[in-house]
Amino acid sequence: MAGLRPTPHRSMAPAAASPYLRGVPKKPPPGLPTREQVLDFIATSTTPAGKREIARAFGLSAQQKIALKALLKDMADEGLIDSAPGRAFHKMGGLPKVTVLRVADVDEGGNVWAVPENWQSDAPVPRIRVRERKRGALGVGERLLARTEETGHGWTAHPMKVLAPAAEQLIGVLRREGDRLWLQGVEKKERREYAVSDAGDAAAGDLVLAEKAGRPPRITARVVQRLGDPFAPRSFSLIAIHRLGIPDVFAQEALDEAARVARQPLGEGREDLTHLPIVAIDPADARDHDDAVWAAPDDDPANAGGWQAIVAIADVSYYVRPKSALDREARARGNSVYFPDRVVPMLPEILSADVCSLKAGEDRAALACHLRIGKDGALKSWRFSRALVRLAANIAYEEAQAAIDARVARSTSVTPAKAALHAAANASAEAPAATGTPDHVQPDGKVAWDSALADTALAPLWDCWRALAAARDRREPLELDLPERRVVLDEKGRIMSVAPRERLDAHRLIEDYMIAANVAAAKALEAKKAPVMYRVHEAPAREKLVALKDYLATFDVAFALGQVIRPATFNHIIARVGDAEFRPEIMEQILRSQTQAYYAPLNQGHFGLALGSYAHFTSPIRRYADLMVHRALVSAYALGPGGLAGDEDFERAGETISQLERRAMEAERETIDRYVAAYLAERVGELVEARITGVTNFGFFATVEGVGGDGLMPVRDLGGEYFRYDEASRRLVGEHSGETYAQGQRLELRLAEANPVSGALRFELPEGRYGGAGGGGGGRARERESERRPPRVLKRRGRPGNIRHQGKR
Repeated sequence: MAGLRPTPHRSMAPAAASPYLRGVPKKPPPGLPTREQVLDFIATSTTPAGKREIARAFGLSAQQKIALKALLKDMADEGLIDSAPGRAFHKMGGLPKVTVLRVADVDEGGNVWAVPENWQSDAPVPRIRVRERKRGALGVGERLLARTEETGHGWTAHPMKVLAPAAEQLIGVLRREGDRLWLQGVEKKERREYAVSDAGDAAAGDLVLAEKAGRPPRITARVVQRLGDPFAPRSFSLIAIHRLGIPDVFAQEALDEAARVARQPLGEGREDLTHLPIVAIDPADARDHDDAVWAAPDDDPANAGGWQAIVAIADVSYYVRPKSALDREARARGNSVYFPDRVVPMLPEILSADVCSLKAGEDRAALACHLRIGKDGALKSWRFSRALVRLAANIAYEEAQAAIDARVARSTSVTPAKAALHAAANASAEAPAATGTPDHVQPDGKVAWDSALADTALAPLWDCWRALAAARDRREPLELDLPERRVVLDEKGRIMSVAPRERLDAHRLIEDYMIAANVAAAKALEAKKAPVMYRVHEAPAREKLVALKDYLATFDVAFALGQVIRPATFNHIIARVGDAEFRPEIMEQILRSQTQAYYAPLNQGHFGLALGSYAHFTSPIRRYADLMVHRALVSAYALGPGGLAGDEDFERAGETISQLERRAMEAERETIDRYVAAYLAERVGELVEARITGVTNFGFFATVEGVGGDGLMPVRDLGGEYFRYDEASRRLVGEHSGETYAQGQRLELRLAEANPVSGALRFELPEGRYGGAGGGGGGRARERESERRPPRVLKRRGRPGNIRHQGKR
């Protein structure tokens, strides 16, 4: 970009201005121009400068035009100029006068920033501010043709027109059939394959990025990038990263800035908390540590029997300032994305995993939330300060739980039988084998923590938490015990196990401390009438409640719509179900009836947590919403540098980061599905214990018990009779046999296919069976052992021939 100059306005152009400017009567001398003359013309031309324009400006003859073509090729080879085929020339590292841009970000102030759609230079990709004709007209991802100019503050683009979306791109694996290559997509729902018109340097078996070409019915795929081996370690997450457009490479400007701010001192005036035994309790494989906690009995007579607690959070706002290169990168990501094999961080690793991360024995900058908690668990007061912390330990959930369980066992006030019951209730397959507190030496090389912390740090935390838990129980938030899947990989990235993640008291403890700090942050900002980025969770919509009522009726569970719906309403339903076999299905359906939480500056409360004011404050390393709340607190309470810029558009930012959060959730979910499919691939052909998770008019979906995954059992493979689809009860019923396939039903299925690239599973009925072996889902399924009829041949498109639809009653 060096050497490019803004074009002066004609009325302001000096007499000595370049003779190549359009509108200036003086013409350049005839004859083949020099390299310097070509560069000067390209830089100062007010219109796109192609070969034709250069030849016309210098009055070249036909023979000289041939020499010009060779000159321009030599200049391109020498790195002096650049051009895409059929486009105007521009200086290498610069921008064409007219080019196609893609909107990359819309900042807090509503400013639109774009990047070139095609950037072949080794120079950093320029960020171009777009001068919108109508504010709010452009959104992230849109393409536009624009005229560019370099100003004193960087590049500016003036839109000429908004363009149609680029050719549709897709990720897939190349498959050879005879002498042709075919592209097989990686999405579960993408069953179509495309003939490959141009494979580039890719070969059969490669994972590639391609774009569709041609017109119906002859749509083909053209490979634009080879991504590698789809079955190599870390490829499953790479598929999600490319498919969903998750940025995984930081701009050099942001990396340079991160290295610079990482060296800055922690700042003066911080409250010194290094004397307190503050600890961080995280997953054993945590890559970053946002939060740490401390608690002790309150010595204030006004809060007799109560507690004082500190929730110390990484002070990211001190390092990442508004409108900086780091801020732009963080905002474009919205959050970190966590995969089994990698993390795509919101911030460069030098900050996210080192300087900002709260590590044992290291002085760290923190934004501390000081809480006074009554003996009944109610929040009495709070204050926020910028602090200096030095953690006493980083402790895994399992280690903290084991230490507390061992302490309970040693307590003279607890019988051995009760201690054993307490430990068994918190037993975990992931917990260390030792029953006592950890030793000072850890096999993974991490800094060992002193077992005395079980008394000085963990015990007070647990005692205070019991008060917080009692307050939570009185509040009656939504309680859905639905396990998460955990994929365990070895050091080479190979799958070791897939199993539900255990829930311990240690997890609940940290959750309740974080919720308390999040509530305090929201209320502290409200008290100052400062902007708040709320975490909003609205009550369920009526149509979802009606569907839930119909579903519960199939289990003979009553649900009245006329009542005021609270989280406790759903808890009471679960309690009435008790330990029935269909309890997990009831909880899943209640979850599906809930609205999706989002970020917004308008407070609508948090329905699921039964809270009136709630904001995310505790994870600024991995969530941009939390960073905005930190900045708002710093500004509202005059805590020093790193506050709000003053022109943030919280509403627009909330919409953007909510969308990015959903993108991250989709990426994490589909990557887990790919790992599960890879894990199950060795069991293809075997019988597996499955549970029906969804029923449609074209079949049912099932998951493998204890492992997960999601696969289709097509209705065409259920036999020859007609099946009636009952939408209200979500079941398929055989018209003659009465055989039933219902949501929640457990049955034995044959795993017919497990595709690690798409994450899709496909099931078949075991030989000689029509019905399932289980009886969940509100009705016993009948099982018949007889010869299996061949599938019916479909003669037309649409609903399979053996389905009749019954709508809602």
